[in-house]
Amino acid sequence: MRAIAAASLAVFVFGLLGSGARGAPPSATGTWLTADGRAAVDIEACDDKLCGTIAWMKVPLNEQGKPKTDIHNSDETQHARPLCGLRLLWGFSPEGGGAWSGGQIYDPATGDSYSSNFHVQPDGTLLLRGYLGISLFGKSQVWTRPAAQLAHC
Repeated sequence: MRAIAAASLAVFVFGLLGSGARGAPPSATGTWLTADGRAAVDIEACDDKLCGTIAWMKVPLNEQGKPKTDIHNSDETQHARPLCGLRLLWGFSPEGGGAWSGGQIYDPATGDSYSSNFHVQPDGTLLLRGYLGISLFGKSQVWTRPAAQLAHC
């Protein structure tokens, strides 16, 4: 009888500990697939902020069979830098509750950078918003975790 009571108490205690962990916001660090599924970004700590680099590309090679580079960058000296490994996100500070703000996002398809913020949703997705000036004038995307491990570039 004591063994059953001890086991019940252990299940109750572990249940309490587990419910506290479920209440914490999901982590923003790790690998995320972009909304269009053409790339994956590794988000990680960079000092006391978060940053992200392109870690995988669905089509990593250009028409000539060479790794894609940053050809749309307004700085022509950057055109030869590879997209794989490129820093895409930087400067995000925590706001609490899974929200991060004050960062920048670079769009290699246009060569433009935007102010940005993101929030880890309760369903585990990442709601990212890029904008010029104020957040009202921007665009949001939902990034997801990849279903399987991706081969990093």
